[in-house]
Formats: sequence, structure tokens, C-alpha cells
Amino acid sequence: MSELMETVLIERTRALIPDEKVEQKRMFGSTCFMVNGNMLVCASKRGLMARVGKEQEAEALARPHASPCRPAGRPMPGFIKVEPDGIESDKDLKIWVDMARAYVCSLPAKAPKPKQKPAGRRA
Repeated sequence: MSELMETVLIERTRALIPDEKVEQKRMFGSTCFMVNGNMLVCASKRGLMARVGKEQEAEALARPHASPCRPAGRPMPGFIKVEPDGIESDKDLKIWVDMARAYVCSLPAKAPKPKQKPAGRRA
């Protein structure tokens, strides 16, 4: 997937989650969408990482082009990697976003982390 295709995927994903509670954040070298401080999905050149929760994991893995998410070789329970072919259509992308929202919106909101002030020079 090219840079342009990644940008288009980010825009398509953002259009499906219009809530004011949604925040875009750079993580994992990609663009992640957060709801109430919890990661929902991550759109990248490699496809989509969706946080569906352990309860929906088997159902999610039964979908075409889906596999367990294993960054650095370790499994991340409840996270699914979707190949670009599995999110080509807006309908397919919406299924993944909706599945992730069903789980993530049930989680308690995370308290925002206090912003750290950069270390300044001492006089």
C-alpha cells in the first residue's frame, strides 16, 4: 500500500467515526483512532489493526483477510490485523470499525495523561 493509499484509508476511517470523542494519534508508525483514550483502530500501509476484544476475536478471525495481531512476534489478545484486501470496500471497513466500536465504547474512559513540561535551562 502506498503513502497515498494510506492517507485515503485514514480519511475513510475518520469518516466512519465522526464522534467528537475521537482523537487521532500517531502510534506504531501509523495513525490510530482513540475513543475516550482507548485505541479503536490503527490505519497504516499494512492495512488495519482493529481492537475487537477477546469476546469477538473468534468471530473477527473468521472474516476474510484477518489474522491475529502479533507485533514483535507476541500476540495481542483482542487485536486483529486486517490485510488491505479485507478493507477495500467502505462496507468492509465499516464492519471492522463497528466491531471495534462495540468493544472499545464499552471500556471505561482513560484519564488524560498530564502533559510534561520540557526540561528548560537552569540559570
